[in-house]
Amino acid sequence: MADHFLPGSPAVPLTLRRSARARRISLRISQLDGRVTLTLPKGVPEAEALAFARTKESWIRGHLETRPTEVAVGPGEVIPVEGVARRVVAGPGRGVRLSADEIAVPQDNASRRLHSWLRELARDRLAGAADDYARALGRDYTRITLRDTRSRWGSCSSRRALSFSWRLVLAPPEVLRYVAAHEVAHLAEMNHSAAFWEGVERIHGPYEAPRRWLRDHGAGLHRYRFPD
Repeated sequence: MADHFLPGSPAVPLTLRRSARARRISLRISQLDGRVTLTLPKGVPEAEALAFARTKESWIRGHLETRPTEVAVGPGEVIPVEGVARRVVAGPGRGVRLSADEIAVPQDNASRRLHSWLRELARDRLAGAADDYARALGRDYTRITLRDTRSRWGSCSSRRALSFSWRLVLAPPEVLRYVAAHEVAHLAEMNHSAAFWEGVERIHGPYEAPRRWLRDHGAGLHRYRFPD
């Protein structure tokens, strides 16, 4: 990968990557973090790809301008937890406390403490959901890993290891549970065939509503940042 910039105010970072399977230059803007990626076939000069990006400048900037404003999470800011908007407030003691409309966080290292607490809550919710669905499917998984992934909300490896974005705990519970069911269903079908989707529905029930929520609103979960 090589990093370049589209000139202007502000300059737009461009990530160039080569692919043996690419037949033409393609442009992609991540819905999750706004990263602009140019994919080049082998043998195509970088200058040609950068020239292509310049022809798409208006489209690129227009798309980036529609992205949600990033929020540096700390006291006074509002963040969703399990789909409910809650204001972050300074709290006593060393623990994080959740109420109907607030999250009380110790003032010392508030952002870091809240980030850690949210990850632990996500692990608890995702492990519980994965256990339920694995039991319903009759298949076991080996472990659960939490990451802050950009391109996917979850994955299932050939070694039966599940991985999830911790940010799912910000979404409504039914969305988190759908993603858990989706990845657990891959323990039986490592594809997205009709049999796979039948498996998702069998262990989860109807899934179109949470799947649509994630498609329509999932990118907004990445707007929350936790500065040290």
